[in-house]
Amino acid sequence: MIAQASLWPEERQTLSDALELTALSLNEYGRTNRHWVIAYSGGKDSTATVTVIDWLITQGRVTAPESLTVLYVDTRMELPPLQASAAQVLARLEARGAIVQTILPALDKRLLVYILGRGVPPPKNTFRWCTRQLKLDPMRAAQQRLIGQHGEILLITGVRVGESAKRDQRIALSCGKDGAECGQGWYQHQDERGVDKLAPLLHWRVCNVWDWLTGQEHGLRHGYPTQMLAEAYGGDEAAEINARTGCMTCPLASRDVALEAVVELPQWAHFRPVLRLRALWEELRAPHFRLRKAEGRMGPLTFEARMYGLNYVLAIQNEVNAVAQAKGLPSLNLLDAQEEARIRELIARQTWPNGWEGDEMTGDTFFVRPGQGEWLFGADA
Repeated sequence: MIAQASLWPEERQTLSDALELTALSLNEYGRTNRHWVIAYSGGKDSTATVTVIDWLITQGRVTAPESLTVLYVDTRMELPPLQASAAQVLARLEARGAIVQTILPALDKRLLVYILGRGVPPPKNTFRWCTRQLKLDPMRAAQQRLIGQHGEILLITGVRVGESAKRDQRIALSCGKDGAECGQGWYQHQDERGVDKLAPLLHWRVCNVWDWLTGQEHGLRHGYPTQMLAEAYGGDEAAEINARTGCMTCPLASRDVALEAVVELPQWAHFRPVLRLRALWEELRAPHFRLRKAEGRMGPLTFEARMYGLNYVLAIQNEVNAVAQAKGLPSLNLLDAQEEARIRELIARQTWPNGWEGDEMTGDTFFVRPGQGEWLFGADA
Protein backbone atom coordinates (compact mmCIF):
# COMPACT_ATOMS: atom_id res chain seq x y z
CA MET A 1 0.00 0.00 0.00
CA ILE A 2 1.33 3.46 -0.88
CA ALA A 3 2.13 5.52 2.21
CA GLN A 4 -0.20 8.40 2.89
CA ALA A 5 1.21 11.89 2.44
CA SER A 6 1.48 13.81 5.69
CA LEU A 7 2.13 17.36 6.83
CA TRP A 8 4.01 15.89 9.78
CA PRO A 9 6.29 13.18 8.32
CA GLU A 10 8.80 13.28 11.17
CA GLU A 11 6.57 11.36 13.56
CA ARG A 12 3.58 9.07 13.33
CA GLN A 13 0.57 10.67 14.95
CA THR A 14 -1.29 8.49 17.43
CA LEU A 15 -5.06 8.44 17.78
CA SER A 16 -4.76 10.08 21.19
CA ASP A 17 -2.81 12.93 19.61
CA ALA A 18 -5.41 13.26 16.85
CA LEU A 19 -8.29 13.35 19.35
CA GLU A 20 -6.56 16.03 21.42
CA LEU A 21 -6.01 18.29 18.39
CA THR A 22 -9.64 17.82 17.32
CA ALA A 23 -10.85 18.78 20.79
CA LEU A 24 -8.67 21.92 20.68
CA SER A 25 -10.04 22.78 17.24
CA LEU A 26 -13.69 22.41 18.28
CA ASN A 27 -13.22 24.39 21.49
CA GLU A 28 -11.33 27.16 19.72
CA TYR A 29 -13.57 27.69 16.71
CA GLY A 30 -16.81 26.25 18.01
CA ARG A 31 -17.16 28.81 20.79
CA THR A 32 -17.65 31.65 18.29
CA ASN A 33 -20.72 29.99 16.78
CA ARG A 34 -23.14 28.08 18.96
CA HIS A 35 -25.11 26.32 16.23
CA TRP A 36 -23.15 23.45 14.71
CA VAL A 37 -24.23 21.63 11.57
CA ILE A 38 -22.45 18.44 10.46
CA ALA A 39 -22.67 17.45 6.79
CA TYR A 40 -22.81 13.66 7.07
CA SER A 41 -22.34 11.43 4.02
CA GLY A 42 -22.16 8.04 5.75
CA GLY A 43 -18.57 7.42 4.59
CA LYS A 44 -15.66 6.64 6.87
CA ASP A 45 -14.38 10.20 7.37
CA SER A 46 -17.78 11.76 8.04
CA THR A 47 -18.72 8.86 10.33
CA ALA A 48 -15.52 9.38 12.28
CA THR A 49 -16.32 13.09 12.47
CA VAL A 50 -19.87 12.78 13.87
CA THR A 51 -18.99 10.02 16.35
CA VAL A 52 -15.80 11.72 17.57
CA ILE A 53 -17.64 15.01 18.15
CA ASP A 54 -20.41 13.21 20.03
CA TRP A 55 -17.89 11.33 22.15
CA LEU A 56 -15.75 14.39 22.95
CA ILE A 57 -18.86 16.28 24.06
CA THR A 58 -20.09 13.43 26.28
CA GLN A 59 -16.61 13.13 27.79
CA GLY A 60 -16.63 16.81 28.68
CA ARG A 61 -13.58 17.47 26.54
CA VAL A 62 -15.53 19.76 24.18
CA THR A 63 -18.11 22.32 25.24
CA ALA A 64 -21.46 21.38 23.79
CA PRO A 65 -22.98 23.87 21.33
CA GLU A 66 -26.45 25.34 21.77
CA SER A 67 -27.64 23.08 18.95
CA LEU A 68 -26.05 20.23 17.01
CA THR A 69 -27.72 19.28 13.72
CA VAL A 70 -26.65 16.36 11.53
CA LEU A 71 -27.68 16.53 7.86
CA TYR A 72 -27.76 13.33 5.81
CA VAL A 73 -28.82 13.22 2.14
CA ASP A 74 -30.51 9.98 1.08
CA THR A 75 -29.86 9.50 -2.64
CA ARG A 76 -31.47 6.01 -2.67
CA MET A 77 -28.26 4.81 -4.34
CA GLU A 78 -25.81 4.45 -1.45
CA LEU A 79 -23.90 1.22 -0.99
CA PRO A 80 -26.15 -1.01 1.20
CA PRO A 81 -23.82 -1.41 4.21
CA LEU A 82 -23.08 2.33 4.16
CA GLN A 83 -26.77 3.19 4.13
CA ALA A 84 -27.56 0.72 6.89
CA SER A 85 -24.62 1.94 8.95
CA ALA A 86 -25.66 5.57 8.48
CA ALA A 87 -29.18 4.78 9.71
CA GLN A 88 -27.78 3.20 12.88
CA VAL A 89 -25.34 6.05 13.52
CA LEU A 90 -28.06 8.67 13.02
CA ALA A 91 -30.39 6.83 15.42
CA ARG A 92 -27.65 6.75 18.05
CA LEU A 93 -26.89 10.47 17.65
CA GLU A 94 -30.57 11.40 17.79
CA ALA A 95 -31.01 9.37 20.98
CA ARG A 96 -28.15 11.38 22.48
CA GLY A 97 -29.74 14.75 21.71
CA ALA A 98 -28.56 15.67 18.22
CA ILE A 99 -31.08 17.06 15.72
CA VAL A 100 -31.05 14.60 12.81
CA GLN A 101 -32.40 15.57 9.40
CA THR A 102 -32.51 13.01 6.61
CA ILE A 103 -32.90 14.95 3.37
CA LEU A 104 -34.27 13.76 0.06
CA PRO A 105 -33.86 15.65 -3.21
CA ALA A 106 -37.07 17.20 -4.56
CA LEU A 107 -39.29 14.42 -5.95
CA ASP A 108 -38.73 15.26 -9.62
CA LYS A 109 -34.97 15.63 -9.06
CA ARG A 110 -34.37 12.14 -7.62
CA LEU A 111 -32.20 9.96 -9.80
CA LEU A 112 -34.73 7.46 -11.12
CA VAL A 113 -37.62 9.94 -11.29
CA TYR A 114 -35.42 12.33 -13.28
CA ILE A 115 -34.30 9.59 -15.66
CA LEU A 116 -37.44 7.47 -16.04
CA GLY A 117 -40.05 10.16 -15.43
CA ARG A 118 -38.61 13.26 -17.06
CA GLY A 119 -36.60 11.28 -19.60
CA VAL A 120 -33.13 12.72 -18.94
CA PRO A 121 -30.44 10.17 -19.93
CA PRO A 122 -28.24 8.67 -17.20
CA PRO A 123 -25.35 10.95 -16.24
CA LYS A 124 -21.94 10.53 -17.79
CA ASN A 125 -18.62 12.32 -17.42
CA THR A 126 -19.52 14.83 -20.14
CA PHE A 127 -23.02 15.38 -18.67
CA ARG A 128 -22.52 14.98 -14.93
CA TRP A 129 -25.72 16.32 -13.40
CA CYS A 130 -26.07 13.79 -10.59
CA THR A 131 -23.75 14.95 -7.76
CA ARG A 132 -25.04 18.51 -7.72
CA GLN A 133 -28.68 17.54 -8.06
CA LEU A 134 -28.78 14.56 -5.70
CA LYS A 135 -26.38 15.72 -2.98
CA LEU A 136 -25.13 19.29 -3.15
CA ASP A 137 -28.38 21.14 -3.86
CA PRO A 138 -30.44 19.37 -1.14
CA MET A 139 -27.62 19.86 1.39
CA ARG A 140 -27.28 23.56 0.57
CA ALA A 141 -31.04 24.07 0.76
CA ALA A 142 -31.10 22.49 4.22
CA GLN A 143 -28.18 24.66 5.33
CA GLN A 144 -29.96 27.79 4.11
CA ARG A 145 -33.02 26.88 6.16
CA LEU A 146 -30.82 26.57 9.24
CA ILE A 147 -29.13 29.90 8.52
CA GLY A 148 -32.59 31.45 8.32
CA GLN A 149 -33.40 29.90 11.69
CA HIS A 150 -30.16 30.70 13.55
CA GLY A 151 -28.62 33.58 11.61
CA GLU A 152 -25.21 31.89 11.38
CA ILE A 153 -24.00 28.29 11.54
CA LEU A 154 -20.71 26.47 11.89
CA LEU A 155 -20.65 23.87 9.12
CA ILE A 156 -18.48 20.89 10.11
CA THR A 157 -17.14 18.49 7.49
CA GLY A 158 -14.95 15.39 7.49
CA VAL A 159 -12.33 16.78 5.08
CA ARG A 160 -8.85 15.37 5.70
CA VAL A 161 -5.39 15.94 4.27
CA GLY A 162 -4.42 13.00 2.07
CA GLU A 163 -7.86 12.33 0.54
CA SER A 164 -6.80 13.71 -2.84
CA ALA A 165 -3.95 15.77 -4.27
CA LYS A 166 -6.34 18.43 -5.58
CA ARG A 167 -8.03 18.87 -2.21
CA ASP A 168 -4.67 18.97 -0.41
CA GLN A 169 -3.60 21.80 -2.73
CA ARG A 170 -6.71 23.82 -1.89
CA ILE A 171 -6.10 23.27 1.82
CA ALA A 172 -2.46 24.28 1.55
CA LEU A 173 -3.33 27.53 -0.23
CA SER A 174 -5.71 28.56 2.56
CA CYS A 175 -4.07 26.81 5.48
CA GLY A 176 -3.58 29.90 7.63
CA LYS A 177 -6.81 31.62 6.65
CA ASP A 178 -8.50 33.65 9.41
CA GLY A 179 -5.92 32.70 12.01
CA ALA A 180 -6.28 28.93 11.77
CA GLU A 181 -3.19 26.92 12.67
CA CYS A 182 -2.05 23.76 10.92
CA GLY A 183 -3.08 20.80 13.06
CA GLN A 184 -6.08 22.65 14.51
CA GLY A 185 -8.48 21.96 11.67
CA TRP A 186 -9.24 23.87 8.51
CA TYR A 187 -11.29 26.90 9.54
CA GLN A 188 -12.87 29.29 7.07
CA HIS A 189 -14.69 32.33 8.44
CA GLN A 190 -17.77 33.30 6.42
CA ASP A 191 -16.70 31.14 3.49
CA GLU A 192 -20.33 31.59 2.45
CA ARG A 193 -22.77 34.15 3.82
CA GLY A 194 -23.90 32.97 7.23
CA VAL A 195 -21.56 29.98 7.20
CA ASP A 196 -18.27 29.40 8.97
CA LYS A 197 -16.64 26.11 8.01
CA LEU A 198 -14.49 23.78 10.08
CA ALA A 199 -12.81 20.46 9.25
CA PRO A 200 -11.72 19.29 12.73
CA LEU A 201 -10.27 15.98 11.48
CA LEU A 202 -8.09 17.68 8.86
CA HIS A 203 -4.90 16.35 10.45
CA TRP A 204 -6.07 12.74 10.97
CA ARG A 205 -4.14 10.04 9.17
CA VAL A 206 -6.18 7.28 7.56
CA CYS A 207 -4.83 4.88 10.20
CA ASN A 208 -6.24 7.19 12.90
CA VAL A 209 -9.65 7.01 11.24
CA TRP A 210 -9.61 3.21 11.15
CA ASP A 211 -8.27 2.97 14.70
CA TRP A 212 -11.26 5.01 15.82
CA LEU A 213 -13.88 3.21 13.74
CA THR A 214 -12.76 -0.37 14.30
CA GLY A 215 -10.38 -0.42 17.24
CA GLN A 216 -11.77 -2.28 20.24
CA GLU A 217 -10.44 0.46 22.53
CA HIS A 218 -12.18 3.29 20.72
CA GLY A 219 -15.29 3.74 18.53
CA LEU A 220 -16.71 0.23 18.88
CA ARG A 221 -15.99 0.19 22.60
CA HIS A 222 -17.98 3.39 23.03
CA GLY A 223 -21.01 1.85 21.37
CA TYR A 224 -20.91 3.44 17.93
CA PRO A 225 -22.33 1.07 15.26
CA THR A 226 -19.48 1.08 12.76
CA GLN A 227 -19.16 -2.63 11.93
CA MET A 228 -21.22 -2.46 8.71
CA LEU A 229 -19.25 0.59 7.62
CA ALA A 230 -16.04 -1.42 7.95
CA GLU A 231 -17.62 -4.21 5.89
CA ALA A 232 -18.37 -1.75 3.09
CA TYR A 233 -14.73 -0.67 2.96
CA GLY A 234 -13.38 -4.19 2.99
CA GLY A 235 -12.86 -4.32 6.73
CA ASP A 236 -9.77 -2.22 7.30
CA GLU A 237 -7.41 0.50 6.11
CA ALA A 238 -5.63 -1.65 3.55
CA ALA A 239 -8.85 -2.72 1.82
CA GLU A 240 -10.69 0.60 1.81
CA ILE A 241 -10.13 1.00 -1.92
CA ASN A 242 -13.18 -1.24 -2.37
CA ALA A 243 -15.61 1.54 -1.50
CA ARG A 244 -14.43 4.45 -3.57
CA THR A 245 -17.55 4.42 -5.75
CA GLY A 246 -20.10 6.85 -4.32
CA CYS A 247 -23.30 5.24 -5.57
CA MET A 248 -24.23 1.67 -6.43
CA THR A 249 -23.38 0.96 -10.08
CA CYS A 250 -22.42 4.62 -10.56
CA PRO A 251 -23.14 5.54 -14.21
CA LEU A 252 -19.87 7.51 -14.28
CA ALA A 253 -17.65 4.59 -13.28
CA SER A 254 -16.54 1.78 -15.56
CA ARG A 255 -16.93 -0.81 -12.81
CA ASP A 256 -18.51 -1.01 -9.36
CA VAL A 257 -15.66 -2.60 -7.40
CA ALA A 258 -17.32 -1.68 -4.11
CA LEU A 259 -20.63 -3.43 -4.72
CA GLU A 260 -18.86 -6.41 -6.29
CA ALA A 261 -16.91 -6.83 -3.06
CA VAL A 262 -19.93 -6.30 -0.80
CA VAL A 263 -22.10 -8.95 -2.46
CA GLU A 264 -19.38 -11.52 -1.82
CA LEU A 265 -20.26 -11.22 1.87
CA PRO A 266 -23.00 -13.70 2.87
CA GLN A 267 -25.12 -11.06 4.64
CA TRP A 268 -25.21 -8.89 1.49
CA ALA A 269 -25.18 -11.53 -1.25
CA HIS A 270 -28.89 -11.01 -1.98
CA PHE A 271 -28.02 -7.55 -3.40
CA ARG A 272 -26.17 -9.14 -6.33
CA PRO A 273 -29.03 -8.39 -8.80
CA VAL A 274 -28.32 -4.66 -8.31
CA LEU A 275 -25.15 -5.13 -10.37
CA ARG A 276 -27.44 -5.46 -13.40
CA LEU A 277 -28.20 -1.73 -13.18
CA ARG A 278 -24.95 -1.06 -15.03
CA ALA A 279 -26.35 -2.77 -18.13
CA LEU A 280 -29.47 -0.61 -17.86
CA TRP A 281 -27.46 2.63 -17.87
CA GLU A 282 -25.73 1.51 -21.05
CA GLU A 283 -28.98 0.45 -22.71
CA LEU A 284 -30.67 3.76 -21.97
CA ARG A 285 -27.89 5.61 -23.79
CA ALA A 286 -28.54 3.62 -26.99
CA PRO A 287 -29.79 5.67 -30.00
CA HIS A 288 -33.03 3.69 -30.47
CA PHE A 289 -34.10 4.62 -26.94
CA ARG A 290 -33.58 8.38 -27.44
CA LEU A 291 -34.77 11.33 -29.51
CA ARG A 292 -32.45 13.39 -31.70
CA LYS A 293 -32.52 16.93 -33.05
CA ALA A 294 -32.24 17.52 -36.78
CA GLU A 295 -28.69 18.87 -36.37
CA GLY A 296 -27.67 15.59 -34.76
CA ARG A 297 -27.82 16.31 -31.01
CA MET A 298 -28.95 13.27 -29.03
CA GLY A 299 -31.63 13.92 -26.44
CA PRO A 300 -34.10 12.45 -23.96
CA LEU A 301 -35.43 8.96 -23.49
CA THR A 302 -38.49 7.76 -25.37
CA PHE A 303 -41.54 6.65 -23.38
CA GLU A 304 -40.79 3.08 -24.42
CA ALA A 305 -37.32 3.41 -22.90
CA ARG A 306 -38.71 4.86 -19.68
CA MET A 307 -41.25 2.09 -19.17
CA TYR A 308 -38.60 -0.48 -19.99
CA GLY A 309 -36.30 1.08 -17.39
CA LEU A 310 -39.04 1.29 -14.77
CA ASN A 311 -39.93 -2.39 -15.13
CA TYR A 312 -36.22 -3.29 -15.12
CA VAL A 313 -35.60 -1.46 -11.83
CA LEU A 314 -38.74 -2.82 -10.17
CA ALA A 315 -37.78 -6.37 -11.18
CA ILE A 316 -34.39 -5.97 -9.49
CA GLN A 317 -35.95 -4.46 -6.39
CA ASN A 318 -38.57 -7.21 -6.13
CA GLU A 319 -35.97 -9.93 -6.63
CA VAL A 320 -33.75 -8.58 -3.85
CA ASN A 321 -36.63 -7.97 -1.45
CA ALA A 322 -38.15 -11.42 -1.94
CA VAL A 323 -34.93 -12.93 -0.55
CA ALA A 324 -34.62 -10.22 2.10
CA GLN A 325 -38.12 -10.88 3.39
CA ALA A 326 -37.69 -14.64 3.39
CA LYS A 327 -34.39 -14.51 5.29
CA GLY A 328 -34.91 -11.42 7.46
CA LEU A 329 -32.16 -9.47 5.69
CA PRO A 330 -31.94 -5.74 4.80
CA SER A 331 -34.25 -4.69 1.98
CA LEU A 332 -33.64 -2.57 -1.12
CA ASN A 333 -35.43 0.73 -1.67
CA LEU A 334 -34.40 2.07 -5.08
CA LEU A 335 -37.96 3.28 -5.74
CA ASP A 336 -40.71 3.83 -3.19
CA ALA A 337 -44.43 3.92 -4.01
CA GLN A 338 -44.52 7.71 -4.32
CA GLU A 339 -41.60 7.77 -6.75
CA GLU A 340 -43.00 4.96 -8.88
CA ALA A 341 -46.37 6.74 -9.06
CA ARG A 342 -44.67 9.99 -10.06
CA ILE A 343 -42.73 8.28 -12.85
CA ARG A 344 -45.92 6.77 -14.23
CA GLU A 345 -47.67 10.15 -13.97
CA LEU A 346 -44.90 11.97 -15.86
CA ILE A 347 -44.97 9.34 -18.60
CA ALA A 348 -48.78 9.49 -18.84
CA ARG A 349 -48.58 13.29 -19.13
CA GLN A 350 -46.01 12.87 -21.93
CA THR A 351 -43.43 14.99 -20.14
CA TRP A 352 -40.28 16.02 -21.99
CA PRO A 353 -37.23 17.95 -20.74
CA ASN A 354 -37.08 21.66 -21.59
CA GLY A 355 -36.38 22.28 -25.28
CA TRP A 356 -37.88 19.02 -26.52
CA GLU A 357 -41.36 18.55 -27.99
CA GLY A 358 -41.46 14.78 -28.50
CA ASP A 359 -41.93 14.97 -32.25
CA GLU A 360 -38.20 14.68 -32.96
CA MET A 361 -36.87 11.58 -34.71
CA THR A 362 -35.35 8.72 -32.74
CA GLY A 363 -31.60 8.46 -32.53
CA ASP A 364 -31.34 5.40 -34.77
CA THR A 365 -33.05 7.11 -37.74
CA PHE A 366 -31.06 7.57 -40.96
CA PHE A 367 -30.94 11.24 -41.86
CA VAL A 368 -29.20 13.80 -44.05
CA ARG A 369 -27.03 16.28 -42.20
CA PRO A 370 -28.25 19.77 -43.24
CA GLY A 371 -26.04 21.46 -45.84
CA GLN A 372 -23.80 18.46 -46.33
CA GLY A 373 -25.98 15.98 -48.21
CA GLU A 374 -24.44 13.19 -46.15
CA TRP A 375 -26.50 10.21 -45.02
CA LEU A 376 -25.71 9.31 -41.46
CA PHE A 377 -26.94 6.85 -38.88
CA GLY A 378 -28.24 8.45 -35.68
CA ALA A 379 -25.53 6.93 -33.51
CA ASP A 380 -22.83 8.61 -35.61
CA ALA A 381 -24.34 12.10 -35.46
